[in-house]
Amino acid sequence: MDAALSHIPALREAETPAAPALKPVASPQSLLAQSLIGPDTSIHTLIERFTTQRVQIGLVIDPQRKLLGTVTDGDLRRGLLRGIQTDAPVRLIMNTAPRTIRFGEPRGDVLTFMRHQKIKHIPVIDFAGRAVDLITLDALLTPESQPYPIVLMAGGEGRRLRPLTEHTPKPMLDVGGRPILETIIRRFAAAGFSEFHISVNYRADVIRNHFGNGDALGVDVSYIEEDMPLGTAGPIARLAKQHDTPLLVMNGDILSKLDPVQMIDFHRDNDATATMAVRSYEVQVPYGVVEVDNNEIRSLREKPVTRHFINAGIYVLSPSALDFVPRDQAYDMPQLFDDCRAAGLRTSAYPVEEYWVDIGQIDDYRRANADFASIF
Repeated sequence: MDAALSHIPALREAETPAAPALKPVASPQSLLAQSLIGPDTSIHTLIERFTTQRVQIGLVIDPQRKLLGTVTDGDLRRGLLRGIQTDAPVRLIMNTAPRTIRFGEPRGDVLTFMRHQKIKHIPVIDFAGRAVDLITLDALLTPESQPYPIVLMAGGEGRRLRPLTEHTPKPMLDVGGRPILETIIRRFAAAGFSEFHISVNYRADVIRNHFGNGDALGVDVSYIEEDMPLGTAGPIARLAKQHDTPLLVMNGDILSKLDPVQMIDFHRDNDATATMAVRSYEVQVPYGVVEVDNNEIRSLREKPVTRHFINAGIYVLSPSALDFVPRDQAYDMPQLFDDCRAAGLRTSAYPVEEYWVDIGQIDDYRRANADFASIF
């Protein structure tokens, strides 16, 4: 970092938004650190950086780290063509209205945006407009390998979706031209995950025949056989002794653009034993609500709306959480979270703002098919 910027304070954890988001890059050799410059940095200095370091963009910031603009190789060349000398400050050639993304944008959305805009790097800013990360297209296209196993619950019968599920397990219903479960696995694989365990029971043969060992999708797939329905948590008892890292568990009938890496980071950062993805849900009472106390009307509210967090069917569990899951008996996720809390262990909620649909009924199935092309 330039000497002129040595007084700029590092981004403190308390300054970041409460909502889960991409972590700021802290390494002094990171792309972000290499890219930060002050507005009075000379063009010559920036040219030297472009020549000797990996970074090919300058993020111009003020003493509070607020992003003032960016300078790319194209900006440099256009400035030189205008006759600006290399000893001039970069503020004379910077783009004062650069394209940015907000802290916490899902990885898939960022990749889509960068491809559409034909850009190779993009600054990440927080709620106050401060530069907290720099994302490159190369990094998105070659995601870091993730060591965390994924467990997909696909053993249910899907009775509310009959007759569609008479011969097909619900996670294998076609949405957008391929099975729901395949879309889920493809999204995880694109984020760097490779180890998958699928819990199967009803029409398990359909799932096995489609995915096999996962080679066709470039991942490893194994199966947890449910000889009897084991609930939303029971199947993971068979994995309790196999892993020393957190695992992500997801119902096999959910389509969402939630970023799994961010959720796992959130789980670890909060030192949680179990983390549940939750989604805001509104309920409107269709009548005026009257609050009465001792026969006296205290208030009247016309068709009030109440908001609740609902279970979104996606979880991150540390290995210690799996010790609570009984083997070979039905056991659900709410009970696991209750047992963790009763033992004094930390459980966290991860708010889901991204697209999410639980395909539990015919209307949900129709909505997912209508949304698929534009969302995925």
